Amino acid sequence: MTVGVVTDSACDLPDGLAAQLGIEVVPLYINFGSESYLDGIELTREAFYGRLVRAEHLPTTATPGPRRFAQAYERLAAAGATEILSIHIARDLSALIDGAHLAAQEAPVPVTVFDSGSLSLGVGFLAWSAAEAAADGAAVAQILPLLRDLRKRTHVVAVLDTLEYLRRSGRMNRVLATLGGWLQMKPLLKMSDGVSAAEKIRTSEASLDRLVALFEEKLPLEKVALVHTHALGEVEALRRRLEPLLPMDGVLSVDVTPALGTHLGPNAVGFACVSRKGGVQ
Repeated sequence: MTVGVVTDSACDLPDGLAAQLGIEVVPLYINFGSESYLDGIELTREAFYGRLVRAEHLPTTATPGPRRFAQAYERLAAAGATEILSIHIARDLSALIDGAHLAAQEAPVPVTVFDSGSLSLGVGFLAWSAAEAAADGAAVAQILPLLRDLRKRTHVVAVLDTLEYLRRSGRMNRVLATLGGWLQMKPLLKMSDGVSAAEKIRTSEASLDRLVALFEEKLPLEKVALVHTHALGEVEALRRRLEPLLPMDGVLSVDVTPALGTHLGPNAVGFACVSRKGGVQ
C-alpha cells in the first residue's frame, strides 16, 4: 500500500520541506475585515505581522471547509495513494479536524484522521515522521502506533509578549482563566499530548531563563525547532542561550504561520521538540 499524508497550514512546516516529503498542506484562512487570504499562500509572514500591529480590529481565522480536504485527498489518490493519514492541529484549539472527518467519509480511498494534540511544528513533526514512515513502505496501521507514541513526546513551549491578542481572540479560555487578570505579565504557554498549560513570568530575562530550563527538561531530543511570531531579535537571543544544547548540524527556526500568530500576537518566542524515546518526557 502507498500512504499519502495531509496536514494543515498550522503545522508550520517550511514549504520546501513539505513538498520534499510529499505532504499535502491544507491552508486555513486569515480574515482582515472583508478581505480573506489563504494562509501561507496569499499573505506572507512579513506582510501579515506588519499589518497585525497596525490593525484597529484583530484579524480572524477560519477553518477550511470539507471541500478543501476532499480536494487534497483526491489529489493524493490520483497520484497513487491507497491510504491517507490526515494529521491536524489539536481539536481543543480548532474545529478544523471536523472538516477533515467529513471529507474522509467521501474520499476515494480510506482516510484516517489523527489529532496531533499539538500546534505549530508539534503538528509538523508528526506529519514529517508519518511521511518518512510512508516513504519506507509502512501502512497506516503501522504508522498510527508511531504517531501515538510521538504525540506523548512532543512539546511546544512559547513566551508571549502580551496576553492581549489571545484574550481578544477568545482562544484557550481555560488557560487564560489560570492566568487571571495579570495582563502585564509575560505568559508562558505549554502544550503536550493535547494538554495546554500556562505560567506567569515577570520579565523578558526571566522568560528566557524559564524557556532554557524547560528545554533542558526535555533533553535528549529527536527533533527540535525554534518558533517565533516575527520576533527575530528574541529568537536569536534564545538561540544564543540554547546553543550548547542544540544539534551541531543546525536547527530550524520558523516564523509562525499567521493562522496562529493572529491569536498569539507578535514577538512571541519558544521551541517545539520531540523528546527521545526512553528519555525524560
